[in-house]
Amino acid sequence: MTTGSSNESLEPEEVEKPEETLGPLLTKRQLSVLQLRRKGLSQAEVAMKLGTTRSNISILEKRAYQNIQRAERTIHQWMMIQAPISLSLKAGTDVFDLPKMIFEAADKISMRLPITSLDIVVQLRRKAPLIFQKRSLEQDAEIYVTEEGDILVEAAGKPESKKEL
Repeated sequence: MTTGSSNESLEPEEVEKPEETLGPLLTKRQLSVLQLRRKGLSQAEVAMKLGTTRSNISILEKRAYQNIQRAERTIHQWMMIQAPISLSLKAGTDVFDLPKMIFEAADKISMRLPITSLDIVVQLRRKAPLIFQKRSLEQDAEIYVTEEGDILVEAAGKPESKKEL
């Protein structure tokens, strides 16, 4: 049994140093991988170009996307905290009743929204397509509206995203 005092490392070939992740959420290496993948290179081609293995590129890419998703969720939560309008809606609420409800909530706090009823419906359908069943909410939801008129949706306790719900 060894005590761990060996100088040899059993960690993966491309271990990211902690100081690399203290600034932006993506390391320089992750950025390089994403840029090359965005240009259409395969993981194997990126690995050859960067002098590493395809497996390592796969790990770097996966961690980069996890960091991006975490950042997106953090921004979503921050925007919800800042949103002056928050509505709790029950399943079955008609999507076409939501603009009136949002404008009434804005009026109560003397807030002028720079959007129309149609903008609201379009945003809801685009940002939370999975919680609407035809014209009504499929499940309970929280709707948040920022001063800029951005609509944020949190369904059944979690943010709406393409990969959730």
